[in-house]
Amino acid sequence: MATARKSQAKKTVKKTAAAVASTLSPQPPKGTPAGTPIFADPTFTPDPTKYKVAHASDTQAYKEMDALIAAHKFLPLAFPSVPGVAEPVLNLADALGPGGAAIVSSIESAGKMVFHSAGDTGATQGPKTENEVVDKLLADFTGEAAGAAPRFFYNLGDIVYSFGEHKYYYDQFYDAYRNYPAPIFAIPGNHDGIVLPAPAGTGNPDDSLSAFLANFCTPGFAHSTDSVGISRTTMIQPGVYFTLEAPFVRILGLYSNIMENPGVISSTPDPKSGKPKFPNLSDVQIDYLTAALTRIKKQKFTGAVILAVHHPPYAFGKHSGSMVMLKEIDAVCAAVGVWPHVVLSGHAHNYQRFTRTLGSRQIPFYVVGNGGHGLSKLNIDPTLRTPIPMPAFAQPERNDSVTLNSYDFKNYGYLRIVVNTKLLHLEYHPASDGTDTKTPDDSVTIDLATGTLTTQTIQS
Repeated sequence: MATARKSQAKKTVKKTAAAVASTLSPQPPKGTPAGTPIFADPTFTPDPTKYKVAHASDTQAYKEMDALIAAHKFLPLAFPSVPGVAEPVLNLADALGPGGAAIVSSIESAGKMVFHSAGDTGATQGPKTENEVVDKLLADFTGEAAGAAPRFFYNLGDIVYSFGEHKYYYDQFYDAYRNYPAPIFAIPGNHDGIVLPAPAGTGNPDDSLSAFLANFCTPGFAHSTDSVGISRTTMIQPGVYFTLEAPFVRILGLYSNIMENPGVISSTPDPKSGKPKFPNLSDVQIDYLTAALTRIKKQKFTGAVILAVHHPPYAFGKHSGSMVMLKEIDAVCAAVGVWPHVVLSGHAHNYQRFTRTLGSRQIPFYVVGNGGHGLSKLNIDPTLRTPIPMPAFAQPERNDSVTLNSYDFKNYGYLRIVVNTKLLHLEYHPASDGTDTKTPDDSVTIDLATGTLTTQTIQS
């Protein structure tokens, strides 16, 4: 049985790569075109001690935003769709450039892949906390066995604070990751899309996501004007929602808009009347999720299915969960008959891991919002012993249960993720452990065939 499953997984990867080409971004070209992608600077440079562009005070801007929220006038903004394409796709091979197909083939031959993920990476006070995380990320590229070096970083949003400004991209993104030798993909967070009225902002909703699109969603590799001389080129994602196809895994990324709470991925129709709560929004992401899961089912894809969305469905603390958004996701999953193996989010500036038991499935839900921005305490006693049942998060109509398994609000950190044809392994690494420590503080492994947690391991 194991041999047959391995053979089937290889056939699926080849068929998918041949059948689905990467979707070209509809955004206009930005920056200076580059023939091939560049990831790290050619020379390793020490960490900066201060920002090149000092971050101005956002006190007044946040006062205006809080006033809009109190008046129920801070509402989600329409976002760019990818016209004519139900499921925008980016293949890892294309993101790697001309030699990408050979690299992907070597990953498949090795039988496993490693990658990183975290969110809320932008810091406003200076580079110290981002340096701490990125230095730890870089340590995963050294002293590793063949095939164990990370292949990419997947950012879970809030890349630049406080409002996704172009002028802060150099310090908070390009310079921070100047030595990271692999592609960086991203979904936007709320801070990447916020547009405030003048004088705090431009007041033009069309400016929402401007810098994100210019740096992550260009139709070809380019040197961004925001990079100010850093070598890394822009990423060629098709849009703010898309499927990243890589060996053994598909990552389905959603954009959950600009509100502090909750996350919004659609017009949010009322369950009874059908009247949309946000009529200015389309339901294109619901259509996208339906198309992506349907293709997984039709192709009998046996790899890992990861759902990434900035706002977490479950969360403690200042940033609450987004249960209505989760119900919309659930409805699509139930209708298609395909559920993710894991859900990755940021937004809350700490680390939290939940397990949702749904029928025979055990689905980990992660909050990894401690990628560099200021940390937030949880509104629970820090001495509580996990696991802790969370009945308030359960949905009686789904007959599910939710448990809080682990949390950390004192350290910055990230996930190191390992996947092969049978297993998905996720490790949490606090940056404070130092670059010489490779043992995770928290980890789980998921059996891809059953969708359950397992004690099996991947040699990583």
